[in-house]
Amino acid sequence: MKKQVVTDKAPKAIGPYSQGIIANGFVFCSGQIPIDPATGELNTGSIEDQTRQVLKNVSAVLEAAGSSLDEAVKCTVFLQDMNDFAKMNAVYAEFFKAPNPARAAVQAARLPRDVKVEIEAIALVK
Repeated sequence: MKKQVVTDKAPKAIGPYSQGIIANGFVFCSGQIPIDPATGELNTGSIEDQTRQVLKNVSAVLEAAGSSLDEAVKCTVFLQDMNDFAKMNAVYAEFFKAPNPARAAVQAARLPRDVKVEIEAIALVK
């Protein structure tokens, strides 16, 4: 069985996908980009500003599923430019505590709406 996660505290899905799916004790959070869910506006600021907004969005989806960033077991970070890794990583470290989730970080040829960062997560649901 799977259950869709829907929250107005994160950007609405803009295609044929869900913000998140709960299945077998996990929540699978779709990749989030730096859209402010309150205004629908794209954050076009620095990599640090965009990473903060993205992680707030990921957190909102996880919380709507009955989980949190503390329960994350795996994240994937997609960067427009791998040269932004250190700055992204510094902000990322503000949101997670030990034991940190497993993670991959890759440079993507192009991200939706030409953002600098997109992050997806898998977390436990209690």
